[in-house]
Amino acid sequence: MNRRTFLCGLTLGTMSAPLTANAQRSASPRRVGVLFVLLSPAGKEAQAFRQGLRDAGYAEGSDVLIEWRSANGDYARLPQLAADLIERKVDVIVADTTQATQAAQHATSTVPIVMAIVADPVGSGVVANLSRPSGNVTGLSIMLAELSAKRLQLLKEALPSLTRVVALWNPPTQYHAKAIENLKAVAPSLAIELIIVSARTSEEIAPAFEAVNRARAQALYVIDCPPFFNHRATLLRLSAKARLPVISGERPYADEGGLMSYGPSYEDQLRRSATYVDKILKGAKPSDLPVEQPTKFDLVVNLKTAKNLGLTIPQTLLLQATQLIE
Repeated sequence: MNRRTFLCGLTLGTMSAPLTANAQRSASPRRVGVLFVLLSPAGKEAQAFRQGLRDAGYAEGSDVLIEWRSANGDYARLPQLAADLIERKVDVIVADTTQATQAAQHATSTVPIVMAIVADPVGSGVVANLSRPSGNVTGLSIMLAELSAKRLQLLKEALPSLTRVVALWNPPTQYHAKAIENLKAVAPSLAIELIIVSARTSEEIAPAFEAVNRARAQALYVIDCPPFFNHRATLLRLSAKARLPVISGERPYADEGGLMSYGPSYEDQLRRSATYVDKILKGAKPSDLPVEQPTKFDLVVNLKTAKNLGLTIPQTLLLQATQLIE
């Protein structure tokens, strides 16, 4: 009887161990803070992040709790939202843009931060080095300045007779100067005269278009930045009025009436950021995780816009596109 009692107790104890472990795991889910200013918690990118966590083996609600915070384009709200995440005692913060990452950095020097779509991590001072980021920040870059020349080349391929392009930039944006340098370097080889027009605020967009019209531009190149992105409806409306094809690095421009967009897939960037979260939750230090570059790029061509502008896009370019909007 003693032996049977012992074996029974041993079996029950062995069977209950996983249950106890699972109960403890469910009782203490890890908290993941997400700080958005450009993206939306309801968007495809946020769903891609959730999918990335699922792919890593996390069940939302039991293994992880996600604390979503969105500034909805209002940069003044970022410091308070970042501070709120720290008060919630999150284990890691995922930030979308340079501004969101910097707000998180100012809020904490200890909680790990994963940047998802930062244009120039080193140039903006977010990290000291891509291979060995210092401090509590790591994540993904979108190589905005480096891809500037490629976008101009694609625009020329789409419009072979193109000779005059206006590049719209925002001087206070740190990585824009580098993007302008890259555009100036490649323009002569494409037989393109590049005209630079600036806009710093939403109030300066309309006057900027007066300069664009005076320049007799044949196309508008919008250098990506959150202020332009948030006012893209105005940019696209004024471009349509001036019958100007628009290219940008951010897909919503093409989705909403621009001619083309070419750049990293934000959905893929957010999915990959979940991999960083997984490693950090398992004990990795941000300083030991190199900053990674984009691996998936989207070339979107809006054929409806091309038709409205009377443009015929070469088949060679259409074959490169990841999506055609008709």
